[in-house]
Amino acid sequence: MKLHTLKAAPKSTKTKKRLGRGQGSGGGGTASRGHKGAKSRSGYSKKIGFEGGQMPLQRRIPKFGFKNINRKAYQAINVQTLQDLSVTHNIDTFTPEVLVQLGVAKKNDLVKILNKGELSAKINVTAHAYSAQAKEKIEALGGTTTIL
Repeated sequence: MKLHTLKAAPKSTKTKKRLGRGQGSGGGGTASRGHKGAKSRSGYSKKIGFEGGQMPLQRRIPKFGFKNINRKAYQAINVQTLQDLSVTHNIDTFTPEVLVQLGVAKKNDLVKILNKGELSAKINVTAHAYSAQAKEKIEALGGTTTIL
């Protein structure tokens, strides 16, 4: 085998038909675009959701509900979770920064403490919000609740 005898493998190369290069090339005239209409014109690009002039699906379907732009989404953390973390990591003071380090919340989350579960240790919690029952449960054991 020598360099001048090398050939491409069979069916490995395809020559793309060159369109719009005159009648003799077989792809001249309309250049395989057909006659008239938007798709035959230069610069045509189909818009997202375009259905050939029919009313698009996203405009036919009615809109439902209401999106409150002032909604505050809280990361809910149960009292049981705080109890478990307190036992496993030997922590008695919880702040959003501590909860981020422990992987319970994310950096920019608003934290809300909820009542679910049992609490047996005295803990001090700093959070953005509390449910009334969670606040009672924490303070009943001598812990403190601070709102940010």
